[in-house]
Amino acid sequence: MPRGDTQARNHPRKGTSIKVEPIRDLRDILEIKECLMHDGRARDYCLFTLGINTAFRASDLLSLTIGQVEHLETGDLLEIKEKKTGRHRAVTLNRSGHLGLVIWLREHPARHDPDAPLFLSQRRHAALSVSSVNHLVKQWCRDIKLPGKFGSHTLRKTWGYHQRKINDAPVPLLMRAFGHRSEAQTLAYLHIQNRELRDLFLALEL
Repeated sequence: MPRGDTQARNHPRKGTSIKVEPIRDLRDILEIKECLMHDGRARDYCLFTLGINTAFRASDLLSLTIGQVEHLETGDLLEIKEKKTGRHRAVTLNRSGHLGLVIWLREHPARHDPDAPLFLSQRRHAALSVSSVNHLVKQWCRDIKLPGKFGSHTLRKTWGYHQRKINDAPVPLLMRAFGHRSEAQTLAYLHIQNRELRDLFLALEL
């Protein structure tokens, strides 16, 4: 499908919903990062980078404060209390995630206030909303003319997709990371089930 049709596919009809996709090509991830950096959107660069490197839900990313992240270095644990489950969850901050934080914290207008939201909205003392993140992710993908259905869940799905396809992460481990109840749910969530089954049949000829 031509990339020019992206906008229509990115917006479901009123009263309907869509299942968003991961960003499958590493070149597209790099292009989004380059666009955000080139345009001086440090907040959005940090949001995108943390989102695809931690697998936190958007609501959990938006709950972060300056005080929770300002001291972190690569390899440190970043712990949050998940809004959806109420459980505490910790992830290890990698170099990409740490770089995103460093870049944004240099410019954060409230960087000296530990209680300030990490991801500020246009209202200085308020955090971004999930709906705003949903809009941002769609816009980033439109900016690089990427076809598909994208939204806030795209960030954590992208992490899981590449963990599976590049890092060969076991499905049960990804299932635990996402809090899913079955491996089938995880494979469907990452949009790779059909592809893996197809590869299974093509990989061996008897």
